[in-house]
Amino acid sequence: MHSARQLFDSLNHDYLAVHKAKEDLFWSTYMASSDDHAGFARAELAYKTFISDPARLASVREALKELATDGASDSDLPGLRHGLQGWLALFECNIIDSDAARDLMRDLIEMESALFAKRKDLALHHISEAGVSEEATLTMLSTNIGTNPDEAARKSSHDALMGLEQWVLANGFIDIVKQRNAFARAQGFVDYFGYKVCKNEQMSSAELFLILDDFEARTRAANTRGIDQLKHQYGEYAIKPWNLRFHISGDITRQFDPYLSFAKGLQRWVDSFRRLGISYRGATLQLDLLERKGKYQNGFCHGPIPSFFNAENKWVAGQINFTAEAQPDQVGSGARAINTLFHEGGHAAHFANVTQNSPCFSQEFPPTSMAYAETQSMFCDSLLDDADWLKRYARNAAGETIPDALIQQRIATTQAFAAYAERGILVVPYFERALYQLSNEDLTAEKISALARACEQRILGIPVGPRPLLSIPHLLNQESAASYHGYLLANMAVYQTRAYFEREYGYLTDNPAIGPKLAEHYWAPGNSRSHNDTLVSLTGEAFNAKYLADSCNQTADEAWAEAKAKIAMAATREYPKLTTSNLDATIRIVHGAQILADNSESDDAMCRNFEHWIGEHYPTTHQGAALQ
Repeated sequence: MHSARQLFDSLNHDYLAVHKAKEDLFWSTYMASSDDHAGFARAELAYKTFISDPARLASVREALKELATDGASDSDLPGLRHGLQGWLALFECNIIDSDAARDLMRDLIEMESALFAKRKDLALHHISEAGVSEEATLTMLSTNIGTNPDEAARKSSHDALMGLEQWVLANGFIDIVKQRNAFARAQGFVDYFGYKVCKNEQMSSAELFLILDDFEARTRAANTRGIDQLKHQYGEYAIKPWNLRFHISGDITRQFDPYLSFAKGLQRWVDSFRRLGISYRGATLQLDLLERKGKYQNGFCHGPIPSFFNAENKWVAGQINFTAEAQPDQVGSGARAINTLFHEGGHAAHFANVTQNSPCFSQEFPPTSMAYAETQSMFCDSLLDDADWLKRYARNAAGETIPDALIQQRIATTQAFAAYAERGILVVPYFERALYQLSNEDLTAEKISALARACEQRILGIPVGPRPLLSIPHLLNQESAASYHGYLLANMAVYQTRAYFEREYGYLTDNPAIGPKLAEHYWAPGNSRSHNDTLVSLTGEAFNAKYLADSCNQTADEAWAEAKAKIAMAATREYPKLTTSNLDATIRIVHGAQILADNSESDDAMCRNFEHWIGEHYPTTHQGAALQ
């Protein structure tokens, strides 16, 4: 047992060192505060080498065999065995069995690092709402497509995304796809997509598509009705990729904008999460929320220090970074920013609350299921669409709450496209599976582009998507490539979870039982339990896609009837008083190397200072009132 204990402690210590080194360089290069891409590639390789080391796997197996025959009655034995089982799972799902595959991974990391460095220097441009050409991030392009009333300006944003897709195909992505397939085949898999599904979700590609095909069939008719309704209302031009999102929700987004200001987003996140009873257990959070040249153009949450109880049974609080990419004076930026705060803040809450005895249980990479991880974040951001949340938090600068009629108008406009929204996720795995099934000879820019358009036509029902498939940054990085289906699996679990809380308590918004329940059943086990097991633990039933499909298939009248009932119940509800004034976290709001605000005085003072900074630097933004 002594040697097993030494091995376990050594793994915990050494993993923390290699993981933090990689994550610190990930943050600095992705936030554009460092150009040390070579250093990040070396740190990434060191991390990959650690988690895929056959010698460590053999040592863990030997230690577990030793413990199985150890007759000692030491009270630490069950915990030690549990921790080593965690390491066994991590090594088994990341192991690279052959020298050839390890060489392929080494080259793949260098190829992806080179593509990322080139992508960071690529400038995209569009016509802004002010009618001028400007350099734009992916978030700015997407927001402009959804909200700008000028069609030519919207088209300029979509043209930029189409140009990005072709740039990706001309700058190394095709070779990366070939290399990923070669790497997967060197380990006995048919292709990279099948490899990633097995490693990330512990299922085969065929098993995954049994779920996805069923969901596609359940929501096909609703999607077709939505697209037909749009064409009937506005004409064929409405389904042009630069028009579709604007006609679905663009005007509503503009009307919502004064009630969801960017500057108040931080305060609303803090207030809502602490009223849900969410605690970060002493974690250190670093948030970088504003757009900046060279910064990675997609929100993410990574934890340089995973939370766990160490060998002395002392709590090691998490260190967690998350980011958004917003231009505060752009219409719709407030809604996007608060969505990111709730989404990435949900990830952070999850990883700050894993209470196992090793850091291997509290990190976002396999054997942590992407669907499991995204369930936590997507549950939190799902609250933002609830009518009672909007009535409680969405206020304009005069302190007026958002009108019921505006909520009803949004439901009437968007519910017809609920199926389309989920199929916007669904189209990605259909494309990626087909992409990795192509032969090397067929992996050409022309055939890949044609494949993307065919998948968009089949799943979305339109010739070209508002977000061309290869403009999605997830596809370019091996950690997130061939994993996008995890978002849809997660949303299925989200609606199952929401249904449980509504059955149990009758409401979600500001329900203080939610944070502790999530912490107990979903967060505390980390990846020591399967996604399905955590669902069973909380809801009492296994994974079930029915709840999401039923929501997608609701009519606007049915959805508004539910919303009205929530508003009415919330108006008479006595909410429990807060038991804490903070999130139990050390929080810094940064803009690159600049600290904009922190909570050294209090969470509320941090929010006030952030709002003041935004008001000084973006004086035209709406300053909505906070909930008293």
